[in-house]
Amino acid sequence: MSTGDKPVRLGILLSGRGSNFLAIAESIRTGRLPGVQVAVVISNVAESAGLAKAREMGLASALFVSRGRKRAEHDADVTACLKAHGVDLVCLAGYMRLLSPEFVAEFRNRILNIHPSLLPAFPGLDAQEQAFHYGVKITGCTVHFVDEHLDHGVIVVQRAIPVLESDDAHSLAGRILVEEHVAYTEAIARVVSGEYEIQGRRYVKRTVLAQD
Repeated sequence: MSTGDKPVRLGILLSGRGSNFLAIAESIRTGRLPGVQVAVVISNVAESAGLAKAREMGLASALFVSRGRKRAEHDADVTACLKAHGVDLVCLAGYMRLLSPEFVAEFRNRILNIHPSLLPAFPGLDAQEQAFHYGVKITGCTVHFVDEHLDHGVIVVQRAIPVLESDDAHSLAGRILVEEHVAYTEAIARVVSGEYEIQGRRYVKRTVLAQD
């Protein structure tokens, strides 16, 4: 994803506390994501702590309450806001709402989501509890491009952790969250670099040959 000399502009969509948003913002602040900026933070929940934090940080923000609205109408408003802020890459950071096909088509291969399991295992809600109760020995998190299906798009980054004998669903979720914060920054850096191609369902890093 190249924008010339201009920074890559992120649109963050969130519904709750926004811990992944804050991790992304910290990576930008500390130089781990050079050439990247948060253009706008959007929430569908008025009481979202992440939205409040974005406002405290002086970032552009917007609220589009989704409850009681048709998905297509709501997503059209969000799309218009993202475009108005010149967003290049959309990052879902705890956005508890399925995107409409129209939204996905508008930002094809420019929407990232993070999920707290090693997809395709345990899609949907409460993935950490699903993994714990299933009895897996290894789990983790996945950053993937978003398509029209739930937790289904091309995988960009995965980070794995062992499930400890001392774990419960809560402690496991906490340890996965630590990996999420690392994985999202890594995935954004990979996509922003533009040094990849999508082959079927595979994200493949493009080899850059040194010039003589």
